[in-house]
Amino acid sequence: MASLTLSALNALSADDFVAGLGGIFEHSPWVAEAVASQRPFAALDALHAAMVGIVSASSDAQKLALLCAHPELARRGPLTTESAAEQGSKGLASLAADEAAVFDALNSTYRARFGFPFIIAVRGQRDRAAILAAMQARVTHSVEQERATALAEVAKIARFRLEDLIADG
Repeated sequence: MASLTLSALNALSADDFVAGLGGIFEHSPWVAEAVASQRPFAALDALHAAMVGIVSASSDAQKLALLCAHPELARRGPLTTESAAEQGSKGLASLAADEAAVFDALNSTYRARFGFPFIIAVRGQRDRAAILAAMQARVTHSVEQERATALAEVAKIARFRLEDLIADG
């Protein structure tokens, strides 16, 4: 969907609203479905807060499914257009073999420990070294701490995606 104003987004049918915002949370259109009835939103902040609130109020199983819907960093495979752009902006799609091996090992360790992929809002990071340092630090977190951190990163990603979509955001 091309860039929209918030007023145009508020005026969409529920189906079109969900179609337009269904990818804000990776492969999780249920978030957009849940906020469609809360329109109109006066500001992007209100829309984002409503969407994050839906995630926060969801069951542990829904939260885990949301986390598992995210791709692993720097691994080949199908990516949404948004994820490909986000990862590509930091060169994660074109790593040298040695750097790719480090990311692969950390991805595997992380997933084995937490049961979901490592998630970070790459747009909020300076470079690949900062992302790698975050992976190395976060793999030592407790499961509860890391689940909360990952959900906070998902909220940041959603904010960036909303800002990309909404012209007056």
